[in-house]
Parts: sequence; C-alpha cells; structure tokens
Amino acid sequence: MVLPYAAYLRVYEPVTAFPEPARTLWTAYADSRRRPRRIHALGVEHREAALRMTGSPPEVVPERESRDAYVRRLEDMIYVCPWETRLRSWLAFERFRHEHAAGVAAAFVPPPLSERVTSDFEQWKRAGRSLQPHILTSTWHVPLDWFVPFARNERCLMLGTPGTGYRENDATAEEQGGHGPATAAPARTLIYVTSMGEARRRIAAALPVVRENLGDGAGEVYLLSAGRLETLARWLGGFDPRALVELDYGGLVHLLDDRTLSADESVAEMAVALTGMERGEAALTVAMYKRLLARWRPVRARETAN
Repeated sequence: MVLPYAAYLRVYEPVTAFPEPARTLWTAYADSRRRPRRIHALGVEHREAALRMTGSPPEVVPERESRDAYVRRLEDMIYVCPWETRLRSWLAFERFRHEHAAGVAAAFVPPPLSERVTSDFEQWKRAGRSLQPHILTSTWHVPLDWFVPFARNERCLMLGTPGTGYRENDATAEEQGGHGPATAAPARTLIYVTSMGEARRRIAAALPVVRENLGDGAGEVYLLSAGRLETLARWLGGFDPRALVELDYGGLVHLLDDRTLSADESVAEMAVALTGMERGEAALTVAMYKRLLARWRPVRARETAN
C-alpha cells in the first residue's frame, strides 16, 4: 500500500478539554486494544478512504463521523486528535468543487451525489457544528508556514524498519508527547511535536517580521506570507491552550531517500531565515529561503509529473 503523498498538521487536545460524554469516550478509547496504534493509524485512514472512493458510486463523505483518533500521552495526561473524517471530507469536497470546473468535478462525482453531499453539509453548518478540524492536510508538499511553529530539536526522524538499517534520530517516539524512547515498532517517518504555547509564541514573533518583509501573500501561492501565518494562527487559536501541535511529513517521506530526509532541516532553515529578516541580514535570509524552495519546489512539481 502506498500512502497519499501528503503532510499533516495535527492538534492534540488534552482529554479533559472535551465535554462529556466525549471526554469519557476518548479516555476509554485511549486504553482500547481495538484502536489503531500511531504507527498504523495513517494507513488505516487511507484504506478506509480508498474503500469509500472505489465504490460505485463513490462514498464522498461517510454517513457517520469517525470514532477514531490519534493519541499521545505526556506525563499523566492523555491527548487526543480526532480523525473527524466526515468533517474533513466535506471540507475537502468543498475545496475540490471550487478548484475545478463543473464538468471536471462531475467526471469524478455524479451531480446528484454532489448535490446531496452539499445539502448535507449545509444542514451541518446550520446546526451550529464546529467547522474547525483537528487535522490540516497538504498534498505534495509541506507549506512553508507550517515550519514556523516548531524548533529543530522537536524533530523525530525514523528511517527504515528494524532489521533493515533502521535508525532513530533526535527526540520523540510513538504516542509520546515529544520526548523519550520509542515504545513500538517504528515506521519510516519525520515528525515534529511542540506545545500549543510554543507554537503560538513562535507564530506571534514571526508575524510582524514577515508582514514587514514579505507582505500579506501576493505572488506565488507557495511562498511564506503574513496572510498565511495569520490564517494558521487563527486555526491554532481555536484549540485548548494546553494542546500539542504535530507536523507529520506523512507519505512525503516516501518521495525522499534516506540521505535527503536526514538532511532535511526545513524547520531550522525557516528559523534562521526569520532571524535574518529581523536583523536585516538580507544575504542570510535569501540563502535560507532559496534552500527551502530548492528542496520543496521539486517535490511539489511531482504532482503534475507524467
């Protein structure tokens, strides 16, 4: 199975931040043997989505919300990131319809089904339900603004699998809050984890610097901008201040060999670029920015490769 070439930004809220009965349900879920473990969860998500989309007609949005979640533990606290598959499917389908001509969209989803999905989503909105998912997805690249909330020493890099040259670099491990040895069989992955407080502080510090030097987002959509940072700050601001924030390279790790993945210092390069902007060191800023673009533009270009 090939995972989607996508990266993910996730928020894990402490289980105590959820109202009842969700708090009790997620607490029991965290100790359940049936739930997919962290290293397998993305694969399980993908298989479920593939089964829905290969049906005839495709199941664009599941009939019920997912009861699964990503789970982390830090000290005595359980942190939960619900999959929210139904909400995320609605939001993704809404983007799909806006980004493609009606004829193109109809080739993938029959118009009667599209209308029903849209009608169901409108009913959900009118009911006052939350439209803020705990997971953001980016296909074929990691947006530059996603690097800002993290620090280099918050990285967990795992290469290969046991018995095949497996190596673990840096900190963090499966289902840990950011520090400690691995507790389960590792998978090829690159993840950053930080506290919500640190994430918000770093974005708040970067915003005036970016606004002064790069503006609000004119030009290439992939570049860093104050507008995109502000959108990210608003999203993070909607969650519990005690939460954890995770950047997961997801399936993108399979587009990069071990040497390239080990040498990926995107978070550190972003931090140096922002420091250069703040100090007026244009040469340093440009050098770091060029390194980031040189790494990620070719990866994103594969989306349109034949």
